[in-house]
Formats: sequence, C-alpha cells, structure tokens
Amino acid sequence: MVGEPPGSEAAKPLDDGPAGDPGTGPAQGTAEAAALSDSFKRFADVVPLMMWRSDRAGHAIHHNECWLKFTGRPLEEELGLGWRNGLHPEDFERHAQIVASAFEAREPFTVEFRLRRHDGVYRWLLDTARPLMEDGQFQGYLGSCFDITDRKHAEEHIEHALAEKEALLAEVYHRVRNNLQVMVSLIGLYGRAAPDACRGSFEALGQRVRAIALVQQHLHEAPHIASIDLKDYLYRLASGLGQLRRAGRISVQVGGTGNGLVEPRTANALGMIVAEIVAECLDATAEHVACSIAIDMEAQAGEPLRLAIVSGVSEMTASGRPNVPKLGPRLIAAYAAQAEIAVRGDASPGAPLRLTLPPVHPGPS
Repeated sequence: MVGEPPGSEAAKPLDDGPAGDPGTGPAQGTAEAAALSDSFKRFADVVPLMMWRSDRAGHAIHHNECWLKFTGRPLEEELGLGWRNGLHPEDFERHAQIVASAFEAREPFTVEFRLRRHDGVYRWLLDTARPLMEDGQFQGYLGSCFDITDRKHAEEHIEHALAEKEALLAEVYHRVRNNLQVMVSLIGLYGRAAPDACRGSFEALGQRVRAIALVQQHLHEAPHIASIDLKDYLYRLASGLGQLRRAGRISVQVGGTGNGLVEPRTANALGMIVAEIVAECLDATAEHVACSIAIDMEAQAGEPLRLAIVSGVSEMTASGRPNVPKLGPRLIAAYAAQAEIAVRGDASPGAPLRLTLPPVHPGPS
C-alpha cells in the first residue's frame, strides 16, 4: 500500500518485489492476487470491514468486497498501486511517508486518510495494518479500514465550538473589565466626598473591586480560558495581589503536590476567596505590618482537589483599620457556594480554610 499511483510523481514506491524483482504496477498485483487462497478471499469478503492485503513491496494484491463496494471500482483497477488514485491529494504525501516507514521497519501502523467513495465524496478512513510473517519471512501487510468521517466532523465541530466559547469569554472579560474600572472610579469619587468616618469603608470597597478586576484579568490570560490550570493561575494571581496593596509586604505562597484543570467558575470563585483573605489580612493590620498567605494544594487519584489556606500575620502588634466592616467569612462563604465548593475553617493557623472543589465535568472526548 505504498508508492505512487499511475501518473503521479508525489511519492516513490519500494523498488523490489518478493524475489528482488521490480514490482511497480497492477500486473504484478494481479499475479500475486491469483496466488491467494480461495479460503482467504471468502473470509475477507464476508468481513463487514474494508480489508486489503499487500505483497512484500507494498503493492495491493487484494481488496475485499466491502472495499470494492465503497470505491465502486473493479478489483483489477485497485490492485498494485491503482487504489491510490482514490486518495485525496492533500493526504497522498503524508500517507506515503507513514506507510513507507512502517514497511521499512516491518512494524504495524495506523494512518488516517481520505478516500474517494463511489459517489465522488471523500470519506475519512482509519487504516490499521499489521505485517504478515510466514516461517519468519515477511510476506506483506494485512489491513482494515473504518469510516471515521462522522467522528472527524464531530471533532471539527467541537474545535469550532471551543473557539467560539473562547471568543465569547474574551468579549465578556473586556466588558467586565471596563465596567469594573468605572466602578472603581465611582467608589473613589464617593469616598472622597464621604465623611471621614466612612472613608475607610469606601477605600476597602475600592480595593476589593480592583482585586476582582485582577482575578478576571488572570482568568482571561490563562492559556485555555475554558479549562484553567489551577496551580499556574494561583501563582499568577498571588503575584498580582502582592503588588495591588502594600507592595513588598504581602507574601502569597502556593505549595503542595496537587494540581489540575478547573472550570472558569471554580477558578473565579477561588480567585475571589484568595483575594478576600488577602484583603482581610490587610484590613486587620497596620500599613507597616507584613501579611503572609500560604496555599497548599492536595490531589489524590479519584479524589476531589483540596486546598488549605492559612493567613498569618507577623508578631508585630497591629491596630488594624478602623471603620472597616469584617465581612470576610460571609463573602468567602458566598463565593464558595456559587461554585459548589465545600468550605470550613477560618484561615487561621489553628483552623486553616479548607476548600474541597467540585468534580470537573467531563468534556467531549
């Protein structure tokens, strides 16, 4: 099944036949086909798959009835290299290279290609072949083909749908980012006009909105926005949060052996939870105090991904920020509920915030 069809110079066939003689065309294939046993032919013709057999030079010496019914061509035209006239021009060179390499190594091979059907339509086939050995001598290949056109079309549809989803999520991100920028500006205006006792709350609110924008930014920057690499995402987000407020005095460390892909809504909720823990730490301490957050990921085969988060404050005395409401636990619980994340603990060293992520919904295979 290697070589070039009549009239083509796209690929070179193997040069020698079984006995070292040139074997380059249908004539030799016809002679070899006549030597095949009637029992093999009867068996091949009742198999409900497209089957073929080649000689040692890679020339077809038999195609079964299922193959001939598919192509609509007589056996004589398919023998030798004639069958390759039905190959799609775009697949010819790739197919020839894969098959020639397998023949040279005498190894099984699998290749996908398009073959012209009797009605002129090209259909995708999955061709699987194994070398035939007799008394330790290589006798050629025996192969079978499945029509996988529907599968290929489904894969193309999935790829197109994913591309549309990526584009939609990107558009949503841009709209959300613009709206958040407007919100930050409005909060700043109202904060500056508010009484002194209320300005701390306005400032804390504005900082949280900026953190929300940062979460959305890092979601959008993920290589595959529809399926987020959690460890990479948390690393990038932690670095950004460390510069958002009190730069140089915030440390967010991500450790553990766990990792995995999560859906955007799960990644968004986790980002909001981490941002809130950082904000709570900052709100509870004076400006000169350093805050440290440790995130530990744990994953076991067949088990949900788990995270443990600890918020630590240096031993220095901290007065915190007056007039700022302590809403962290309520916000964290709300974020977790939105993404079906089980949560317990309060992020203190004695009671780490433990998050159990929901299972990832299986995507199309």
